[in-house]
Amino acid sequence: MKEKYLPLGTIVLLKGANKRLMITGFEIVKSKDKKRYDYCGCSFPEGLIDSKSMFAFNHDQIEKIYYMGYQDEEQKKFEEYIKNKAKKVQE
Repeated sequence: MKEKYLPLGTIVLLKGANKRLMITGFEIVKSKDKKRYDYCGCSFPEGLIDSKSMFAFNHDQIEKIYYMGYQDEEQKKFEEYIKNKAKKVQE
């Protein structure tokens, strides 16, 4: 498990992609295949257009971070929460 989740609003480029994504959520499970992913995101700069424009991806798929989202104490507490939740799911 990675030590840190990137905060909401972080702009990333995935390996082999040419379109950037903005992180909009964490630890999601796709209903289609029941697979768990570290993040969900939408195209940047377009944003969320419809439910089909959401992308699920894992931390190891990130090639480059263009912009780091906002971080404060509340975000750090939430990061700990999702790390603990992810750890329990893996056990």
